[in-house]
Amino acid sequence: MSSLAYASAQLHGNGQTRPNRQNYTQSLQSRFHMIVDPFSLLLVLLGPFVGSFLAVLADRLPRGESVVLARSHCRSCHFDLPFRDLIPIWSYVMRRGKCRFCGASIPPWLLYTEIAATGIAILSVLANSDPVLAWLDAVFLWLLLTLAVTDLTRFRLPDLLNGILLAVAMLLSLLPGGIGPEAALIGALIGVGSFWALRFAYHRLRGVEGLGLGDVKLMAGLGAFAGPLDLPLLVLLAALSGLAGGLIFHLTGRARSDAPPLGKRALPFGASLCGAAAVLWFLRVMAWWP
Repeated sequence: MSSLAYASAQLHGNGQTRPNRQNYTQSLQSRFHMIVDPFSLLLVLLGPFVGSFLAVLADRLPRGESVVLARSHCRSCHFDLPFRDLIPIWSYVMRRGKCRFCGASIPPWLLYTEIAATGIAILSVLANSDPVLAWLDAVFLWLLLTLAVTDLTRFRLPDLLNGILLAVAMLLSLLPGGIGPEAALIGALIGVGSFWALRFAYHRLRGVEGLGLGDVKLMAGLGAFAGPLDLPLLVLLAALSGLAGGLIFHLTGRARSDAPPLGKRALPFGASLCGAAAVLWFLRVMAWWP
């Protein structure tokens, strides 16, 4: 994955690579000079605009709306937004999160997505000495961000995004320091197969759908990224974060009389899986995972 963590990777059993901690001596502070590289600088500068586009994807794909042809407009009054209201981060702050035409509140997650995408761009540059690898890492993390947002806001994991995630994960496996195409393919098959079996078994036992088909498809890309060795860690992290999120929803929903029981409440587990994949990426970059 990242040249910072995999500059000197070691080969294990099934071909999956792991970082060599002894050669991980270069601090992140020494990599700030990478931001002045033209391609890396471009990545950082485009971060907020990419975040704005990702927010559009997360909002329109689950609705079945065109991402390219339809102009940006207010969901409340349906007025087309002028260019000055489309500047990432700045427009939201200047308008105080309100539509200039009707005064309706703009969902805060749009701003959070733009900020998160910018942070991803900066982190990817700091984690890679090669600008090409920085761009690839950023694209991968941006996809995780978009999928997490769509799941959190709409309980959907669009097939288009899942397919692109799988393609990017397979590409990363082919690069120097990657886990290799064989390990990526095995990880994808194990991820999809195990989650499909879990979905099938839960439906047979409980008679209801406990795991969305989008989560099963998501595991193709996440399995290809993690590989068979790290896939159990990814699922464990996702399960722990999903459990914590479920408990929070349960506690905050206790005041509502119409809130369903925790066991019958839909939870965005796909977002937990994406978050776990981002944590795994960070552990690999920092060489904290053997």
